[in-house]
Amino acid sequence: MTDIAAEAGRNAPARIGFFEKYLTVWVALCIVAGIGLGYLLPGFVGAVAHAELARVNLPVAVLIWLMIVPMLLRVDFASMAKVGSYWRGIGVTLLVNWAVKPFSMALLGWLFIGWLFRPYLPADQIDSYIAGLIILAAAPCTAMVFVWSALTRGEPNFTLSQVALNDAIMVVAFAPIVGLLLGLSAIMVPWNTLVLSVVLYIVLPVIVAQIARARLLASGGQAALDRLLTRLHPVSLLALLATLVLLFAFQGGQIVAQPLVIALLAVPILVQVYLNSGLAYLLNRISGERHCVAGPSALIGASNFFELAVAAAIALFGLQSGAALATVVGVLVEVPVMLSVVWIVNRSKGWYEASPAVSKNTATQRT
Repeated sequence: MTDIAAEAGRNAPARIGFFEKYLTVWVALCIVAGIGLGYLLPGFVGAVAHAELARVNLPVAVLIWLMIVPMLLRVDFASMAKVGSYWRGIGVTLLVNWAVKPFSMALLGWLFIGWLFRPYLPADQIDSYIAGLIILAAAPCTAMVFVWSALTRGEPNFTLSQVALNDAIMVVAFAPIVGLLLGLSAIMVPWNTLVLSVVLYIVLPVIVAQIARARLLASGGQAALDRLLTRLHPVSLLALLATLVLLFAFQGGQIVAQPLVIALLAVPILVQVYLNSGLAYLLNRISGERHCVAGPSALIGASNFFELAVAAAIALFGLQSGAALATVVGVLVEVPVMLSVVWIVNRSKGWYEASPAVSKNTATQRT
């Protein structure tokens, strides 16, 4: 096994972890805890809300760094040298991630939130909800993709190289795509804050993570990196939960007054996941890509980097905004909906491989 394959195997656990498996349960508990905190300790919540510098909430920024940096430590940008080996799957995933998913989510947001569900939502938050959905779809997933790939017996080299390539593209493409779609939605774009968000939550964490990764590998090898990742994993999870509690502490009043808000926001997210994963899966089948590449390609094309989305929504629109709430709904539905996509991919393997294009490509690679 090559070094890259070994690295990919380490980044792709054989089964979903206990915390990740019940992520929806933990998010639901955070909703309850956050609402309770907002009612019981309004002074504390208010103090956290006002701890800002240049429109950046400092406590939340620290928590989000604790979420993002450990995930980025897993990314090996050297693996992008392997992208040519999986050009069909790479091409499909890039198409779905960057040319389809953000724009389809904007359309779904306008359709469901801006029109169909408008009478049932707070009028002053409609644009903010749509903005949150756009932000959620504008960045592909970085961490949980390794889990989804393993559950579909995906090709680990493809998954690792695709994640690295997406992260590299995200540095330059996230802000323009978000800015364009918010502008098309007639939502005012605070460009200074958007650029600051990209620097603070993408560029700097990538630099810090890659420097730390290089030094760890140089001094202690892969074992040293694995030990650090093991230690940081619970810290990252606790930071995620703490961020969600704070978000719902500020959103508590609105949620209690409008209990259907979360369910209605989940609808376009669910449609978007099935639409984009299905499109990626079908395009891979048409192109003749192997199932072990098509599975993770479909999942990478559908999942979201919700930690970054939460951070950007808070920075752009504030802790109490509908945008922040919309991105958190993405966290709430992430695990069950993605597990359903994993089930579909695994159960349809026979149908997928019956494609003449897939059979021909597989036979060619074996000779």
